[in-house]
Amino acid sequence: MGNRLSKIYTRTGDAGETGLADGRRVAKDHPRVEAIGEVDSLNSQLGLLLAELDEHQERWPGLTELSEILAPCQHRLFDLGGELAMPAYQALEAGEIARLEAAIDRWNAELGPLRDFILPGGSRLIALAHVCRSQARSAERRCQQLNALEALRPELLAYLNRLSDLLFVAARLIARRQGRAEIIWQTASPTG
Repeated sequence: MGNRLSKIYTRTGDAGETGLADGRRVAKDHPRVEAIGEVDSLNSQLGLLLAELDEHQERWPGLTELSEILAPCQHRLFDLGGELAMPAYQALEAGEIARLEAAIDRWNAELGPLRDFILPGGSRLIALAHVCRSQARSAERRCQQLNALEALRPELLAYLNRLSDLLFVAARLIARRQGRAEIIWQTASPTG
């Protein structure tokens, strides 16, 4: 593959527009650009989570499986971003949604049913997984906003939805494999 970026700055976006991969120019706050940006933010947060998982695999070998499942998600998010940048392009396959669902089912079987609401936290890794989950929901909302204006393939929306579910279950699994208690939400005490 040749050089894709020979020049990092072009100055073409200084007036508030950016170019899509199909050659169109749109405002930098266009819903399509917002969706691309949210997916990019999710990918960056996921990269941070994966780096942290890698650093802790020696101490908690059970985390290796999470990295193996989550690492391909970065590539699929890049595919998804490519589809957002080039609306005629199709890269994300429905089989990827099934792959996430299989991991969710496998991990949920280990965890058992959730009986309470839980809060993000308990360890840095757990919190990072929840940050990724939250960012996945944000990316999904931006894509849904775009979808209301310009139809997206259902696979893109389903993938983001499933990925946020996977990240929620991953946070719970990290807690279990680190031997950390989940932080259970507590209602405010009535003041009297």
